Amino acid sequence: MKLPAIVKCPTCQAPVEWVPANSYRPFCSERCRLIDLGQWANEAYSVPVTSSPDQDADSSLS
Repeated sequence: MKLPAIVKCPTCQAPVEWVPANSYRPFCSERCRLIDLGQWANEAYSVPVTSSPDQDADSSLS
């Protein structure tokens, strides 16, 4: 029998079993899930974007 994977909640670092019964995974609870969502909504997190030389040339034409 394979044991479920244990991961850390991204918000509070509590151990979380990665099982289908946990509807909040990878979070431990709805609270931690909503805290993370709020961070994205407040733009506390961002995905870095680098532009290519072609994109820079296109933006200078407008």
